[in-house]
Amino acid sequence: MNHEALAASMSSPAHPSSASKSVPAASAPIKPSPLGKQFAAYLSRLDDTTEEAVRWAAQLAYQAVADGHVCIRLDDYAGSEVVVEDGHQVVLPDLAEWLATLRKSRLIGAPGSFAPLVLDANNRLYLARYWHYEKTVAESLKTLAESPCPEVDPAKLRAELDRLFSHNTEVPDRQKLAAAVAALRRFCVISGGPGTGKTSTVVRILAALQSQSGEKPLRMALSAPTGKAAARLQEAIREQKAKLPVSQAVLDALPETAFTLHRLLGAKPDSVYFRHNRKNPLPLDVLVVDEASMIDLALMAKLIDALPKNARLILLGDKDQLASVEPGAVFGDLCRSSGYSPAFSEQLYAASGVKIASGDLFAPPLSDCVALLTHSHRFGSESGIGQLARLINAGRAKDAIDLLAGGRHPEIHWEPARQYSPADLVPRMESGYQAFFAAVDSGAEAKEILRIFGRFRVLTAHRQGDGGAEGINRLFEEWLHARRRLRTGTRWYPGRPVIVTRNDYDLRIFNGDIGVALETAAGLRVFFEDADGHIRGFAPARLPEHETVYAMTVHKSQGSEFDEIVLALPDTESPVLDRPLIYTAITRARHRAEIQGPRKILEEAVKRVPDRSSGLHERLWRWS
Repeated sequence: MNHEALAASMSSPAHPSSASKSVPAASAPIKPSPLGKQFAAYLSRLDDTTEEAVRWAAQLAYQAVADGHVCIRLDDYAGSEVVVEDGHQVVLPDLAEWLATLRKSRLIGAPGSFAPLVLDANNRLYLARYWHYEKTVAESLKTLAESPCPEVDPAKLRAELDRLFSHNTEVPDRQKLAAAVAALRRFCVISGGPGTGKTSTVVRILAALQSQSGEKPLRMALSAPTGKAAARLQEAIREQKAKLPVSQAVLDALPETAFTLHRLLGAKPDSVYFRHNRKNPLPLDVLVVDEASMIDLALMAKLIDALPKNARLILLGDKDQLASVEPGAVFGDLCRSSGYSPAFSEQLYAASGVKIASGDLFAPPLSDCVALLTHSHRFGSESGIGQLARLINAGRAKDAIDLLAGGRHPEIHWEPARQYSPADLVPRMESGYQAFFAAVDSGAEAKEILRIFGRFRVLTAHRQGDGGAEGINRLFEEWLHARRRLRTGTRWYPGRPVIVTRNDYDLRIFNGDIGVALETAAGLRVFFEDADGHIRGFAPARLPEHETVYAMTVHKSQGSEFDEIVLALPDTESPVLDRPLIYTAITRARHRAEIQGPRKILEEAVKRVPDRSSGLHERLWRWS
């Protein structure tokens, strides 16, 4: 077997679409997936002396990546029961014996060696590709955090930030502080919940950087992981530009177009690689990436690899949201700072006038690159959604449920069904989409119909199953066929909403874009609104992969907002039900959030904190 075939075997495994999963408890039997078994069998053909303990390790490492982990911690699995087939169980070796066996195998190497699997000194076992991704991300971001920043005139920056943030009344002004961090560092991470002003802050950062640069326009780019998130970033930037107290020359230099990361990097068909990389870097001075919590480890490695040597990188996101579907939780690992170093605190004060307590004198340089926005302009102290989100983030499950059950806030509601059935959602969906169907039936303009459809959405934890997005969509369409007298077996009909699940760069339709089918003189067409606000229609047969979207997973909803959401919880516990999922769902709502599901399911979900195995946090935050 050649090296290229071996490398191909280390590509990302198939994964569940809905998922942040914790490592199984040692007491719970583990059931490796069929794909994991095939992967282990393939490796065994490379070394026919492979022992059973090595095959089990390979299967579990593969399955870990499929479940969103970067590696497995052997300590968590040693001595556990493994389900083989037909309920047959075997017990994995104890840790010492297992480690000794693995270290003798030619399939497993130490960090830096050429082997399909990598075992580090902390008993973490990686697929080789993911060990390299983790090493690349950690070393590159630490270098970026430590590298010198272009000279900044503190007095000029102070005057610029005072003018740009003169409208703020928050004390301390964390938006101005974040802008100062971004101006003084080449790498900046800005985390904040919905309505904390991430976009309004970053457009002012770009204006301040351009003012510091003088007459030479900086090469700036805006990006996001999905088409929907890129469109929202673009719209928000354009709206905020109109409010800036800066010269026309500065305004003209600010970007208005946002790209998906795959489009920015130059995706290659049927390849995991991009056109832009270390040998062909992006032609940029400043890169802003929104919704960075959605970026997985592999994509972050490739993004950093394509960044020019002297460019600035600004990541925006919400550390409390769901991590990426693919392996890794990079943004969350970046946001675990304990405060600014005393020296940098003084620099920040000189540049912004914002006084803030400093952290550890010996904090890693990365600590000086993180800014947290905590004041929500959308959800104030009296907001039911805001209070609920804060209680969920704090893990206060009982208090969150008491708030929901109290009925004091009309913008939050809970239906604690004991005998929950997806069919119970149909009346709620009928009322939620009533205005949408009325607009379709009246022949309203496509732009207006899309706007109305964006008011309401049902969110689910899972994609598959009766209570998942697919099952609820199927159930609601069955009701629609009977209620609206659609022809049996009709897949397409006026009013069918769809979400695209694969990028199509020729059509400029991207993963996450939502369209609605409407009748026209030329027949049925599916209409989408692009990032510039233009409406484009396509014959259904031309669309890339897509699915019906009256209901969607919480993961798919990231980067979107709706006037009202209904979170439909399953009636049984699931590893994907955790605190970030509930928080992310609730904060998709602008005006009203409703939860349907049993108390126990909701309570356990708020208590559950996901644990994605990786060594990135340790690599980022240790000195050596």
